[in-house]
Amino acid sequence: MSKQVKIFDTTLRDGEQALAASLNQKEKLQIALMLERLGVDIIEAGFPVSSPGDFESVRLIAREIKNATVCGLSRALEKDIDACGQSLSVAEQFRIHTFIATSDIHVDTKLKKSQDEVVEMAVKAIKHARKYTNDVEFSCEDAGRTHIDYLCRMVESAINAGATTVNIPDTVGYTTPTEFGGIIKNLFNRVPNIDKATISVHCHNDLGLAVANSLAAVEQGARQVECTVNGIGERAGNCSLEEIAMILQTRYGLLGLDTNIKSQEISKASKLVSNLCNMPVQSNKAIVGANAFSHSSGIHQDGVLKGQNTYEIMTPESVGINKNNLNLTSRSGRHVIKHRLGELGYQQDEYNLDAIYESFLKLADKKGQVFDYDLEALLFFDQQKHDHAHYKLEHLQAQSGRNIIPSATVQLSVGGESKTESAIGNGPVDAAYNAIMRVLEGHTIDIVDFKLDSKGEGADALAQVSVVAEYNGRRFNGIGLATDIVESGVRALIFVLNNTHLADQIDEQKQQVKVSGV
Repeated sequence: MSKQVKIFDTTLRDGEQALAASLNQKEKLQIALMLERLGVDIIEAGFPVSSPGDFESVRLIAREIKNATVCGLSRALEKDIDACGQSLSVAEQFRIHTFIATSDIHVDTKLKKSQDEVVEMAVKAIKHARKYTNDVEFSCEDAGRTHIDYLCRMVESAINAGATTVNIPDTVGYTTPTEFGGIIKNLFNRVPNIDKATISVHCHNDLGLAVANSLAAVEQGARQVECTVNGIGERAGNCSLEEIAMILQTRYGLLGLDTNIKSQEISKASKLVSNLCNMPVQSNKAIVGANAFSHSSGIHQDGVLKGQNTYEIMTPESVGINKNNLNLTSRSGRHVIKHRLGELGYQQDEYNLDAIYESFLKLADKKGQVFDYDLEALLFFDQQKHDHAHYKLEHLQAQSGRNIIPSATVQLSVGGESKTESAIGNGPVDAAYNAIMRVLEGHTIDIVDFKLDSKGEGADALAQVSVVAEYNGRRFNGIGLATDIVESGVRALIFVLNNTHLADQIDEQKQQVKVSGV
């Protein structure tokens, strides 16, 4: 049996389903390219039939990714499979992933079909997918609650129909490791043609057992694990990519299994997904949490100083966390910034050095010292800027205090024209938002969520505001970064406004095409 475990990442499909606002195409491509650098074997880029936007995002990713297999999800329906085949056709290598439910509760209640009919649908779907590619994956949805006799029958039928990978999902996170590992063991013992396909697992974290269940399955012969960066996903999330990858690496002596994951890229991937998806990583999260390599106990600190492996089973450097908090000041030149970003793992073609340096100098003047985490935050924010933004912040002034009514004056460039408005509010951020709404003149935006996060340490840390807003029935996510909370909040809203403006332009273009077509 192979000693290589394939990593199938579904951050852009299952992970995105858990977000308050969908990612745009640029953000999805950023994550896909990061996953490629991370060494992911298969990237599930989306569910092409679900919307025109998802179709185009999958197509864009399929065109750009060269070193990983790009995958699209489909139900066991011809129209879904056709959408996958069409969106993925530009890829150098791609996979169609089709699925149907197999548990009694799903077959009887949701599908309202017999077991024979469900097997027939699965076989038909797999054969149709094979018209587009030889790389076809089939999933038995809710396999964890499927009777083992029927599951064996379905797996055998799927492989006979041409599935090269068969996925066994614990869709609702119901099983325990012993139970789930037993399911995989039973399949290997009872399905006669199981050696002709890779057995995959897709575990959810409803009971906090997604990683443990995935590991139990791997120990019983599964050779593909479906997971997400930071474990994001439906409900309580999915198996965490960084955790399963580092388990296999750290315990290689026990398990003897490899992956293609470049572990030094893990921290960077985690930060990118956390920022773009507006989902902070809890401090005590394994591998990538802020406390993962921190030691507070005096006994622990003494032990680590005497020997790092006394309390650390892996080094922070092994997952890309650089413990060298190099202090940078306004006297630091461009070369130093370029060198430091290089040491942090960023290639020069990933950022605009002049733009980063300009932002760095402004921050250094305010803070005095700039640290690695500041540079990474500036880099992330620079990547989110619109080169030709319709809305730009020109001036901001806000006042608040114990005996002062909060007020704000905001000057925006709107399509090149400066507009200024003032307003009061419940606080300085609310006042600034009210002023911006006056500038918009009827451009109705509803703020659904507002989150403030500290990027760095101490009182002079950068403030990152994440905003989710609703516009024309759709949700948009915006991020702002500044040393001032009010400015950060305003920049987050402007980020949203530029996304809504872009969406309006796309809708207008589609309407023009539709009219001209008629």
